Amino acid sequence: MSEAISTGGALERQARRPRAAEWNVLMALVGITAIFEVLGWILYGQSFVWNAQRLYIIILQVSIVGIIAVGVTQVILTGGIDLSSGSIVGATAMIAMSFAQAGMRNGQDFTQAVFWNQGWVDLPVIVPLVVALACGLLAGVVNGALIAYTKIPPFIATLGMMVSARGVANWWTKGQPVSNPTEAYTFFGNGLSGYMPVVTFLVLAALFQLALTYTKYGKHTYAIGSNAEAARISGINVERHLVLVYAIAGVLAAIAAVVVTSKNLTAQASMGVMYELDAIAMAVIGGISLSGGRGSIIGTVLGALIFGVIISGFTFLKIDAFYQQMIKGVIIVGAVILDQARQRKRGRG
Repeated sequence: MSEAISTGGALERQARRPRAAEWNVLMALVGITAIFEVLGWILYGQSFVWNAQRLYIIILQVSIVGIIAVGVTQVILTGGIDLSSGSIVGATAMIAMSFAQAGMRNGQDFTQAVFWNQGWVDLPVIVPLVVALACGLLAGVVNGALIAYTKIPPFIATLGMMVSARGVANWWTKGQPVSNPTEAYTFFGNGLSGYMPVVTFLVLAALFQLALTYTKYGKHTYAIGSNAEAARISGINVERHLVLVYAIAGVLAAIAAVVVTSKNLTAQASMGVMYELDAIAMAVIGGISLSGGRGSIIGTVLGALIFGVIISGFTFLKIDAFYQQMIKGVIIVGAVILDQARQRKRGRG
């Protein structure tokens, strides 16, 4: 019991202390942006920052994966990992889009690949939304239940879901893309003059930041990540909470699927490939500890912005894509090394 009390005290101290990690990430964001700005003037005589179109693209690029990262962050805070979110996006995209298709247009049937709908009826937009959320919820609950009740390591459980969900994405229409959504459905990716993905990302990030900071859900999430056994002794239903966290991650991946298909006006079985790794990278760069129990959604948002600035900056400097991938890998590994160094420092303290 004393162990549980000490864990609770540690969480309270963490809530009271200044968010040094977030400030460090913010300073890193400013520093990286400044480097690209200076290089832009030296090499090309152009500004990297003062370009509205570039800033819009940066924010838009990270928004869809950022939605996934909000869910992945909560999973990592419990000490877990989710490798399935990208495949959940792919499966959900194919299934939801098949329910979101418009009917006959110009005498051409755009739904010939979908076995249940011949394209004569435009379903209400609520139907594909509910279908998408149900797909994400089901996948997340399966992940959480496997991890919580069978004690399978999160890496293995979500790896299995990653493979299975990608199979569903390919099976649903036998690999055929699904296009031509209804006008109502396109709002989720193109509404509010194209900023709807950004709005969705920021609203979800704010919602879950508040939930993690001020609610019992957040307290239990941090407690499980800090010490699962102490959390169980203190009365937290660890298994049920893990299922809830993974279910939320699955739902957020489904929301990302709706946004990306709505924006691109099509769904393909390959959608979401590498999204899970990018989402994990955003969280790690944002200061989320892979050992669990430390970090915040604010850090993940800043990590997403760093991720976007780096990608856009490399493109701005005309660095080839394969170099970009290598440098991104170095940055991710570097962020993990820094996290491990912080943990060792706290251990000595």
